Amino acid sequence: MQILYFSWLREAIGTSLEDYQTDQKTVIGLINELVAREPRYAKAFEDLSIIKVAVDKELISDLETSILDAKEVAFFPPMTGG
Repeated sequence: MQILYFSWLREAIGTSLEDYQTDQKTVIGLINELVAREPRYAKAFEDLSIIKVAVDKELISDLETSILDAKEVAFFPPMTGG
């Protein structure tokens, strides 16, 4: 799958996208795996209440959402209207 990072998440992690393989089944499982990987991920994901997630371009609200067969997971800060 591809993982996309936007805004300050991209800056904290140091990349806007990465190809990633995981055996995790949920978004929270993926996040926990990334956090355990390197300190830069732990810093980026330290406050999950302010991070928005989309799985295959669909915004999700439950971090227990399945990522089985997902092609893309995107992480971004809350968006403001204009």
